[in-house]
Amino acid sequence: MEPRHRCPWPGQHADYIEYHDHEWGRPCHDSRKLLEKLCLEGQQAGLSWLVVLRKRARYRQCFHDFDPQKVACMTDAELDRLVQDRGLIRHRGKLEAVRSNAQAYLRLQQQGVDFSAWLWGFVGGQPRINRFADMREVPTQTPESAAMSRALKKAGFAFVGPTGCYAFMQSMGMVNDHLTGCFLHPDHASASAGQSQ
Repeated sequence: MEPRHRCPWPGQHADYIEYHDHEWGRPCHDSRKLLEKLCLEGQQAGLSWLVVLRKRARYRQCFHDFDPQKVACMTDAELDRLVQDRGLIRHRGKLEAVRSNAQAYLRLQQQGVDFSAWLWGFVGGQPRINRFADMREVPTQTPESAAMSRALKKAGFAFVGPTGCYAFMQSMGMVNDHLTGCFLHPDHASASAGQSQ
């Protein structure tokens, strides 16, 4: 069996390869999972996603599996304790942002906003399929991610800059930025389907 060609960014890290192959770029419409990823992208600011990925399980433990009702009610004393937790990124502002983001999420919900549909609206409700051959071609932000960032900030979310929003859109499958040489690019999947008919 031929070795699979994939995007180069996971390198040789087994956990990063697993994330690339089974999560990154797959369309997600689950509002709670979208909230979790948005919060975790905020934790990444200034760091590598691999750092956050390796702490994700601890974040889920400390933040009630990102249940917005429970996270929104967390106290300052609880956050004080979490700042001392070596399993997390010990940045008070970033940890507070998880709580404020849950509160913003609930406010939108109370206004009748479907979080998933609202976020997906920035790409017209369908994944944008890009065809980049080289990592250097992939943008760090787009007009759509800038618009998402502005809307999220207006709604009360924190650590949601346009670059973080674009990384979020990539990871949640709103845009597909698997390189054209990667076995997970949609063009490969459609070619394989055509050959099997």
